[in-house]
Amino acid sequence: MLIIGGMVWGFWPQPVLVETNPVERAPLTVSIEEEGRTRVIDRYVVSAPVDGVACRVELDVGDPVEQGQLLLSITPLESQVLDPRSRAQATAQVAAAESALRAAEEQVRTAAAAERLADAELKRFRQLMEKKLISRDALDKAIAESTTNRAAKRSADFQVEVARYELQAARSVLEYAAGNPSEPFERVPIRSPVNGKILKVDHECEGPVRTGDPLLEVGNPSALEIEVDVLSADAVKIQTGMKVVFDRWGGEQALEGTVRIIEPVGFTKVSALGVEEQRVLVISDFTSPAEQWRRLGDGYRVEARFILWHDDDVLQVPASSLFRYNNGWAVFVIEGQRAKRREVTVGQRNGLRAQILDGLKEDELVINHPSDKVEDGRSVRGR
Repeated sequence: MLIIGGMVWGFWPQPVLVETNPVERAPLTVSIEEEGRTRVIDRYVVSAPVDGVACRVELDVGDPVEQGQLLLSITPLESQVLDPRSRAQATAQVAAAESALRAAEEQVRTAAAAERLADAELKRFRQLMEKKLISRDALDKAIAESTTNRAAKRSADFQVEVARYELQAARSVLEYAAGNPSEPFERVPIRSPVNGKILKVDHECEGPVRTGDPLLEVGNPSALEIEVDVLSADAVKIQTGMKVVFDRWGGEQALEGTVRIIEPVGFTKVSALGVEEQRVLVISDFTSPAEQWRRLGDGYRVEARFILWHDDDVLQVPASSLFRYNNGWAVFVIEGQRAKRREVTVGQRNGLRAQILDGLKEDELVINHPSDKVEDGRSVRGR
């Protein structure tokens, strides 16, 4: 009998060890969590307005600056060095320009003499016309000749001016050639556009720059915003004015903010697992007092939680206790040391906890992570 009793006891179904959790009422928050970073709202990139050589920047990142303060200066590029052949050609061009100027001056003297002669003849013809000793046609020809010579004189004067400018241009090639001693170029000053601090120095050492090259970045780090890139599927759930909580930023307490902008354009980003994701930038502002986040700067990391839904009194169970059943949800409830399958209606979920709208009561025990051994009516025992 003992042997038979031992065999019966050995083959008798043993209770399944399970982990249980009570159905309870507690606050429940549904949120989207992503990593973000701070950035200065208004940042100014100071670029080079001309080609030249920028002097060494004496300012460091973090130095305060005032609007209009001199940040650095740029010396325009010098002319290229003339080789012996080019210098000989430039010298010859100067000599040719000098000769052209002298020829133009002689033409002016010739035109001036012709103008004086024509004016004298016109004066004499007018006197003869008054005495009716010449015809009207002769007087008209004298007037035309005087006008023509006066115009020729003005043209010759302009030719002298052109020759002088050409001589000046020819001499400039020699005067401003690199290596020639001359007066230093006037430096182009670069000044701060706003009051703030230096955020970035692109050209710290002296060196050549091209027009449009960034030199410095200036901004006010006390005016910050937070940019967070979220999945496009999550971005459609976020609304302007939604509350945001910033955790793990380095301070003792979480910071709060609100969503200001959800950018309408997404971008592709490769995740750490090598998966391409479509993401969207969400821009938020701090609503916490500035004294709490003044230690933050540009580009600091924060953890953002966008609050989609919250309730302080929610009947809830662990999300791991739910399983699919009859196109819905169900849980195993412990009744008299046995597991009873019960269909439930689920509301909000945040990944860890789930809201129960119908099917359970407070303080009932549900089985967490039910295994394949747990069946409806099966004997169970809590761990």
